[in-house]
Amino acid sequence: MNNILELAVFNMQSALIAAAGGADRIEVCENYANGGTTPSYGILKTLREKVAIPAFVMICPRAGDFLYTDEEFEVIKKDIAICKKLGFDGIVCGILNIDGTIDQDRTAQLIELAYPLEFTFHRAFDRCKDPFQALEYLIEQGCDRILTSGQKANVLDGKELIKQLIEKADDRITILPGGGLRSSNVAELKAFTGAVEFHTSAKKVMHTKMRFINSAMNDDTDQISVDVEEIRRIKSLIGAD
Repeated sequence: MNNILELAVFNMQSALIAAAGGADRIEVCENYANGGTTPSYGILKTLREKVAIPAFVMICPRAGDFLYTDEEFEVIKKDIAICKKLGFDGIVCGILNIDGTIDQDRTAQLIELAYPLEFTFHRAFDRCKDPFQALEYLIEQGCDRILTSGQKANVLDGKELIKQLIEKADDRITILPGGGLRSSNVAELKAFTGAVEFHTSAKKVMHTKMRFINSAMNDDTDQISVDVEEIRRIKSLIGAD
């Protein structure tokens, strides 16, 4: 089986570039600076019309922690319903309790609601106090995938835990390493952990094409885009076609 490279994309342009540049799958988000939030309906509808490769959608109603109110949970459920209607392939989401455990009741509801779309529990997993307990619960609930940096800020620093998770998962769930993954570290990570799916943003900063900039506003007008050459380098290192 070929290894898979998933690209996190944060705007429409990046999604188109990633798809054309060789990504096997994309995770659609907004707000790179805040770690990713739910994309707008306009982005989702346009992307599904223009991008043919598998696409998962980040469902995260706000930045910050993953402890959600009843109203935020309602928003999450409505956004999942929209993604199903638009024909997406998967949902990326995660909910925690105040004590750092997975909110089991709500997570079970979301996995059931998302079906038959694949369900990835995102890096809320890296905030869990007991990753192995969380792993077993997500397997029990039929979750398809866990996106994790091994509970470290950088995926290479978390390689020991990622390896342990893959071993304990024993093909019952996919462990998807991500968080600082680049061509400079993916070969080491793959060899050490045995992972078969990999997650990166392959980030590239695009400078504005505006001819006039009001310097008094002190705005950051750059955009986050995708480095196609980085996609190709990573794919060659992980053995993806």
